[in-house]
Amino acid sequence: VRGLCGTYNWDQQDEFTTPAGDVESGVTAFANQYRASGDCPVLGPVPLQPCDAFAGRREVAEAACAVLHGPAFQ
Repeated sequence: VRGLCGTYNWDQQDEFTTPAGDVESGVTAFANQYRASGDCPVLGPVPLQPCDAFAGRREVAEAACAVLHGPAFQ
């Protein structure tokens, strides 16, 4: 398993492994490696704070992220 959810091997040193197999040191550079064919803008050096930009969507985001903490990923 490898991707935006990490490598799932309990080694935190390789959690930011890119599709090319490189390990990025920061979340922004890592996320930019997973952009879908230019459809998404390149992230700048400071990651966006989505809850600040889209406050009304916080509950939806928290519910979607809760799936990652649910039984399917335990």
